Amino acid sequence: MADVAARAGVSRALVSIVFRGQPGASAETRERVLRVADEIGYRPDNAARLLARGRSRTLGVMFTVHQTFHADLIAGIYPEAERLGYDVLLSSVTPGRSEAKAAEALLSHRCEALILLGPNAEPAYLDELGQRTATVSVSRRVPRARVDFVHSAEGDGVRQAMEHLVEMGHHRIVHIDGGRGPGSVERRRAYRAAMRRHGLESEVRVIPGTHVEESGIETGRLLLAERDRGQALPTAVLAGNDRCAWGLLMALTRAGVDVPREVSVVGYDDSHLSHLMPIGLTTVRQDAGLMAEHAVRFAVQRLENPELEPREVVLDPKLVVRGTSGKAPQTSS
Repeated sequence: MADVAARAGVSRALVSIVFRGQPGASAETRERVLRVADEIGYRPDNAARLLARGRSRTLGVMFTVHQTFHADLIAGIYPEAERLGYDVLLSSVTPGRSEAKAAEALLSHRCEALILLGPNAEPAYLDELGQRTATVSVSRRVPRARVDFVHSAEGDGVRQAMEHLVEMGHHRIVHIDGGRGPGSVERRRAYRAAMRRHGLESEVRVIPGTHVEESGIETGRLLLAERDRGQALPTAVLAGNDRCAWGLLMALTRAGVDVPREVSVVGYDDSHLSHLMPIGLTTVRQDAGLMAEHAVRFAVQRLENPELEPREVVLDPKLVVRGTSGKAPQTSS
């Protein structure tokens, strides 16, 4: 700024007024200052100015690499944050980088609030983060933690999926569990409840898994190996999420299994790739854009009023029927 002031023949204070857009400089002076700044390549350091005032106006977002639904959430976070006057800084969880390390990196870069996408961390650590700074957990609810929560009604989403499959005549419906993934407990519980409600308790089968393609591939191989030993394939599979469903589809179709004529497959999330596959994936849609908006608003509102009690918003999911689900085979029991 001193360089701009010297070349423009004005005071440093006047240069500051121009860049802050405040009154006090004539139109001619404002134009001259901006022209000089452009000539020497100077750009105001907004981050430094905010830090000087004790603010960064930056929201830190922790996400997991390769989780396509997280990418959809991030796409919704940016516009809402910008609308409210905040920047966004991302920090990723990878197989070699823990959630704690990702979150602490955001705090070390002076992020004012944290938005955690599908966190798996211990409740005690999430509560600690909530005590330190405004924190929002997306897709995972942690009772008694001082954290705001944004998630969909997992049980209702699974109920819709199961109603669809039962109406299509399916009885042998398998569920691939999501392990410690966000929403997995609720989805597993809802699957079991739906099977009981339709008198299919004897057909309940939960296969351990995770929210990645490899889990679906392994499940596919397991089911195919059982078929080779004379055991019937299930007529439908409710996967823990879309990624798991994609893996299952790959394993089944490569083995010549007709989806959905022989086996129907349903996912959960409706991430942006679900309708781009050769066979559109039937899945339960979570509104990523709306979830992102609520998460950003919760974070900003808590920054403005730190004494707010933990809040929660539960959004309605919706089943999206595409090409991977159909009527049960006539031979199903």
